[in-house]
Amino acid sequence: MQEPKPNSKMALAAAALLLAFIAVLAGGAVRRESITIDETAHTGAGVSYWQKLDLRMNEEHPPLSKLIATLPLALRGANADYTHASWTFSGNGPFNQYLGEWSFGYWFLMRWNDPCTVIWWARVPMLFMTLLLGYVIYALGTRLGGSWGGLLCLVFYATTPAFLAFGPLVITDIVIVLFWILTIWQMRNLWRSPTRGTVIKFGLAFAGALLSKFSAGLLFFVFPAVVLSLRLREVPEQPSERLALRQWRRKAWWNMLKGTAWAAVFVYAVYFVFSWHQPTDTLDAIHFPASPLLRRISMPLWVYLKGLAGFAMSAGSRPTYILGRSYPHGVWFYFPTIFALKSQLAFLLALPLAVGIALFLKTKPARASEEPVVPASLALNWRCVWISLVVYVAVSMVNRLDISIRHFLIAVALIILLLAPLPRMLLRLKLRFPRFATTAATLTAALAIVAIISAVRVYPYYFPYLNSLSMGKPGYQLVNDSNLDWNQGLPDVEAFASQRGLQDFLLDAYAFAGPGSYITHGQPWNCQKATSADAGHVAIVSGNNLADTRNCIWLMNYPHQPLAGGSMYAVQLPAVLPPAGAPGGPPMPKDYHFLGGPLQDEDARDIFGACINDPAQLEPTLQHMMAMAKQMQEQKQRKQ
Repeated sequence: MQEPKPNSKMALAAAALLLAFIAVLAGGAVRRESITIDETAHTGAGVSYWQKLDLRMNEEHPPLSKLIATLPLALRGANADYTHASWTFSGNGPFNQYLGEWSFGYWFLMRWNDPCTVIWWARVPMLFMTLLLGYVIYALGTRLGGSWGGLLCLVFYATTPAFLAFGPLVITDIVIVLFWILTIWQMRNLWRSPTRGTVIKFGLAFAGALLSKFSAGLLFFVFPAVVLSLRLREVPEQPSERLALRQWRRKAWWNMLKGTAWAAVFVYAVYFVFSWHQPTDTLDAIHFPASPLLRRISMPLWVYLKGLAGFAMSAGSRPTYILGRSYPHGVWFYFPTIFALKSQLAFLLALPLAVGIALFLKTKPARASEEPVVPASLALNWRCVWISLVVYVAVSMVNRLDISIRHFLIAVALIILLLAPLPRMLLRLKLRFPRFATTAATLTAALAIVAIISAVRVYPYYFPYLNSLSMGKPGYQLVNDSNLDWNQGLPDVEAFASQRGLQDFLLDAYAFAGPGSYITHGQPWNCQKATSADAGHVAIVSGNNLADTRNCIWLMNYPHQPLAGGSMYAVQLPAVLPPAGAPGGPPMPKDYHFLGGPLQDEDARDIFGACINDPAQLEPTLQHMMAMAKQMQEQKQRKQ
């Protein structure tokens, strides 16, 4: 079949169908899901940015994603009580806002508005961003590998469960992927003689990344890495004469500085507008006749730096869980393993196929009449793409914060984009080894079809998706956190309870606060602290609580049924419950597991839950946590 011309009606129609496919699967799945954990803080914070021009909430993440998601809520006049204790408490310091944002977000979603309506309107713009990212991947893939290359990339993007699960959520991960890709694609212009408009476009893309997530700062390492790679291996447009080459390099560094300056201007402008009404009390040290003006001008920088500091603190080492084993900190193999388990096998098989064909063609010198697989004019774009992938993967593997596949989506998107030249490689292979090329092309087409069919079959349970490399093991034995359950399965729990006519069941969800209006009759429960009074009840437990954040694998000794695709389990407790420590009974206190590790033998969910449900507990909770932190520090010093 002849390849359609780039941007032909046939190619655009196929791309439109694939984007509609994403909208149906991702939009349909998210329509069925309850509010996930981070959406609680992000949605309330985003609305407050629009309504109050105050960035006090959720400072540890830049505002762009939240502003995009909550624009419809601001236009619709969503209700928020700014006299509420959670709002006033949050303006008194970074630790206050970190506690207060969860309480404010919970009350905004669950008490002051209808949660289903509000979260849907916030998710619609994020679904649009997911589609926009898909179009960008298609457009850039088309430039790198022709129409078939762009469509192949879009197929694998549209069928990747992680993008279908996280794309429409009110979180930062999809927006940072979009602007990361746009930034590195614009980066190639820095070596040329771009117009001011081109430099501004780079600055806008870079600013979008910096305003999406603080980890976008890794782009500052991508540029010098590309520079270094050009010293080791040239690209066609690179000058060969020494003086011209030196000027070429200097031009790139100078344009990088100008583009970064423009990005800083755009970031400052956003922070300036949306911190306009934020109190400047924290800058009271600046005190002279013109100090109010100076404090207001300085506020955007101060808020950004506070957020960056908060991000740095939260991005430190945390316990992690992978392949059924807990670790006190992140491990280097976490993201390669989670990528292998949560990607479709069709996509994983396409990768060695592409690499194998590329290596094979390397051994066969190109004929003079043959065009390069990647156009020479885009060689620097190609370099920026794969160098940024190397940098991101290296940092991800060294980093000790290993939580979720969603933190690896930049790498997944870049890997998908690197598949763009595969169809052209098959065409070149066909000129020399037609049978081999036909077999490889048939296999590629089959993998794409299988990926589409598999994505439909998995619907709507993309969160807990694991491929056959899991060897049939349940998800709780392999992964945790949002790789399995992020509190999105509450509607399935309510449907199960309704079908069974359950008027009283036990609920141990993976959440900080109660289920709100999603659950009618469930009673909050801690599966580690089961007592004889719980005997005979039906217990519904998050998969994360079975082996990782709580030690409740004992429940699997009794009749059980997976819910929400294996994110949660319904268990029929026996008429007589064995005591703690006995076979078939709950664990002893010394064997308890805790979310994020123990805080003086207290669960972080219990601590946060108290002040989320009752804002009057915010100040006592803060004091309690500070006392615990001080005590733990003293204990650490004594051990040293």
